[in-house]
Amino acid sequence: MQSDIDPFRAIEISRLAHSLKAEGRSIIHMEFGQPSTGAPQAAIKVAHEVLDSDGLGYWESPELKQRLARHYLDTYGVNVEPEQFILTCGASPALVLALISSFSPGQRVALARPGYVAYRNSLKALHLQPVEIPCDAAMRFQLTAESLAALDPAPDGVIIASPANPTGTILPADELAAIAEVCRARGIRIISDEIYHGLSYVGPAHSMLEFAPEALVVNSFSKYFSMVGWRLGWLLVPKHHVHRARAFVGNLFLTAPSLSQHAGVAALDSHDELQGHVAVYTRNRELLLAALPAMGLTTIAPPDGAFYVYASIIHLTDDSLEFCKRLLLETGVATAPGVDFDPDEGRHFIRFSFAVSTPEIEEAIRRLTAYFTSINTGLA
Repeated sequence: MQSDIDPFRAIEISRLAHSLKAEGRSIIHMEFGQPSTGAPQAAIKVAHEVLDSDGLGYWESPELKQRLARHYLDTYGVNVEPEQFILTCGASPALVLALISSFSPGQRVALARPGYVAYRNSLKALHLQPVEIPCDAAMRFQLTAESLAALDPAPDGVIIASPANPTGTILPADELAAIAEVCRARGIRIISDEIYHGLSYVGPAHSMLEFAPEALVVNSFSKYFSMVGWRLGWLLVPKHHVHRARAFVGNLFLTAPSLSQHAGVAALDSHDELQGHVAVYTRNRELLLAALPAMGLTTIAPPDGAFYVYASIIHLTDDSLEFCKRLLLETGVATAPGVDFDPDEGRHFIRFSFAVSTPEIEEAIRRLTAYFTSINTGLA
């Protein structure tokens, strides 16, 4: 039995962007959620020291797991044991590990649409059935307890994301609590993707663990900690699930990179430097939100967190992939097509990542303003 999955079309845009850059074009990469900053200086310093002193074999850092446990207590007021953390090569293997250790082929897992492309495709690849809940502007493009309760029959699981990709929307505490209650009542297992925690512009995001201690939580060092290429993440599982999750991770993925684990401990203590990154994203967000209406892009999802703006281009196209290609060729600004995140309505949306530098945001706005002014004038 084989499963067909859709491509990640933003990768196609990125390939074209890199090809144009190789030709000498000036390219601004706003297609991926990839911080333009590097790892914290303390993490880099530790990595240099470790390279000179450690053989870097298969290993799982007790110190990192202990530090993560303290992070959850300090940040969310949640007590977890260090052994509940399964260290992984980024959040993507953590998601696969959560799914494959929690569900059997054929089971149904609910998720919001729009949502991160790999949710739907990972479910399909593992022979699970995605149950997509259409979430429009009236729902803030986010799954709700009401929409989850309305599913008949109840799904076996649900993927929650707050802040969400591609929208940046954050679920408030009362909604998370309501979702947790629906899941308890209906026997729905929760997988909470919290990879964008730390990147919030409307107050701190809450962990699902505050309301559903049995939830499985996916996170990584890629976004807030600005360590994309270090490939370090974790899956936090209930105590009764540790043995099963470890059996899967040992066979499928072995261990996370040893060098990254050493650096991760230092990164967790680099708060001031990392908050400086958030200040840059905050400014970029302000600039982009102020500029988009003048471009005719007035319908956007609330970018409460992460570093994305998800904007409607329904007045311009019904093919967001081709629109993004044309936009890149004309302006040198690479963006992500909404069809990645929503196979239906996503053809009318585009996603901008503002995880680049502020000068790049300013230049992108200059180019985009000229482009959208031109095409809007042509429509008049």
